[in-house]
Amino acid sequence: MPGTISTLLQCADLQDLRSQIQKALCDFNFLEPGAFPFTERVLTKQGQACGILFCLHGPRSVKLTAIWETVSNSVLFYDSTGHRQGKAEVDLNHQTDLLALAG
Repeated sequence: MPGTISTLLQCADLQDLRSQIQKALCDFNFLEPGAFPFTERVLTKQGQACGILFCLHGPRSVKLTAIWETVSNSVLFYDSTGHRQGKAEVDLNHQTDLLALAG
Protein backbone atom coordinates (compact mmCIF):
# COMPACT_ATOMS: atom_id res chain seq x y z
CA MET A 1 0.00 0.00 0.00
CA PRO A 2 1.50 3.37 -1.00
CA GLY A 3 2.37 6.00 1.57
CA THR A 4 0.30 9.09 2.18
CA ILE A 5 0.98 12.63 1.11
CA SER A 6 0.98 15.22 3.87
CA THR A 7 -1.96 17.61 3.87
CA LEU A 8 0.25 20.62 4.78
CA LEU A 9 3.61 21.58 3.31
CA GLN A 10 5.37 24.21 5.42
CA CYS A 11 8.08 25.80 3.31
CA ALA A 12 10.62 28.53 3.96
CA ASP A 13 11.45 29.12 0.29
CA LEU A 14 11.12 27.70 -3.21
CA GLN A 15 13.97 25.21 -2.73
CA ASP A 16 12.26 23.88 0.40
CA LEU A 17 8.99 23.49 -1.55
CA ARG A 18 10.84 21.62 -4.33
CA SER A 19 12.47 19.29 -1.82
CA GLN A 20 9.22 18.53 -0.02
CA ILE A 21 7.36 17.84 -3.27
CA GLN A 22 10.16 15.58 -4.52
CA LYS A 23 10.23 13.70 -1.21
CA ALA A 24 6.43 13.29 -1.21
CA LEU A 25 6.42 11.90 -4.77
CA CYS A 26 9.27 9.51 -3.93
CA ASP A 27 7.77 8.36 -0.62
CA PHE A 28 4.34 7.78 -2.13
CA ASN A 29 5.81 5.68 -4.94
CA PHE A 30 8.54 3.89 -2.93
CA LEU A 31 11.42 5.60 -4.75
CA GLU A 32 14.74 6.81 -3.35
CA PRO A 33 14.79 10.64 -3.10
CA GLY A 34 17.50 12.13 -5.30
CA ALA A 35 17.96 8.97 -7.36
CA PHE A 36 15.96 10.22 -10.36
CA PRO A 37 15.85 13.49 -12.33
CA PHE A 38 13.40 16.10 -11.05
CA THR A 39 12.30 18.95 -13.33
CA GLU A 40 9.96 21.89 -13.13
CA ARG A 41 8.17 24.26 -15.48
CA VAL A 42 6.38 27.51 -14.68
CA LEU A 43 2.72 27.43 -15.76
CA THR A 44 1.17 30.58 -17.19
CA LYS A 45 -2.35 31.78 -17.87
CA GLN A 46 -2.82 34.84 -20.09
CA GLY A 47 0.88 35.61 -19.76
CA GLN A 48 0.92 35.53 -15.95
CA ALA A 49 2.59 32.81 -13.86
CA CYS A 50 -0.08 30.79 -12.05
CA GLY A 51 1.79 27.71 -10.84
CA ILE A 52 4.63 25.29 -11.28
CA LEU A 53 4.54 21.77 -12.73
CA PHE A 54 7.04 19.46 -11.02
CA CYS A 55 7.97 16.14 -12.65
CA LEU A 56 9.89 13.21 -11.19
CA HIS A 57 11.33 11.10 -14.02
CA GLY A 58 11.40 7.66 -12.44
CA PRO A 59 12.48 4.22 -13.62
CA ARG A 60 11.24 2.75 -16.90
CA SER A 61 10.10 6.15 -18.24
CA VAL A 62 7.64 6.62 -15.36
CA LYS A 63 6.69 10.27 -14.81
CA LEU A 64 5.16 11.37 -11.53
CA THR A 65 3.88 14.92 -11.33
CA ALA A 66 2.76 17.58 -8.90
CA ILE A 67 1.26 20.96 -9.66
CA TRP A 68 1.61 23.90 -7.29
CA GLU A 69 -1.49 25.97 -8.01
CA THR A 70 -0.86 29.44 -6.62
CA VAL A 71 -4.44 30.77 -6.58
CA SER A 72 -5.53 28.16 -4.03
CA ASN A 73 -1.93 27.78 -2.77
CA SER A 74 -2.10 24.00 -2.92
CA VAL A 75 -0.18 21.17 -4.54
CA LEU A 76 -1.96 18.40 -6.44
CA PHE A 77 -0.04 15.12 -6.76
CA TYR A 78 -0.57 12.72 -9.69
CA ASP A 79 0.63 9.19 -10.39
CA SER A 80 2.06 7.96 -13.70
CA THR A 81 -1.42 7.34 -15.13
CA GLY A 82 -2.66 10.85 -14.34
CA HIS A 83 -4.80 9.86 -11.36
CA ARG A 84 -4.66 12.23 -8.41
CA GLN A 85 -2.74 10.76 -5.47
CA GLY A 86 -3.37 13.55 -3.02
CA LYS A 87 -3.58 17.23 -2.27
CA ALA A 88 -1.58 19.37 0.13
CA GLU A 89 -1.99 22.95 1.26
CA VAL A 90 1.15 25.09 1.10
CA ASP A 91 2.18 27.36 3.96
CA LEU A 92 4.56 29.67 2.12
CA ASN A 93 5.14 33.41 2.23
CA HIS A 94 5.87 35.59 -0.80
CA GLN A 95 4.69 33.08 -3.42
CA THR A 96 4.62 35.75 -6.16
CA ASP A 97 8.32 36.45 -5.61
CA LEU A 98 9.03 32.72 -5.70
CA LEU A 99 7.27 32.32 -9.05
CA ALA A 100 9.51 35.06 -10.45
CA LEU A 101 12.58 33.18 -9.19
CA ALA A 102 11.35 29.92 -10.74
CA GLY A 103 10.89 31.51 -14.17
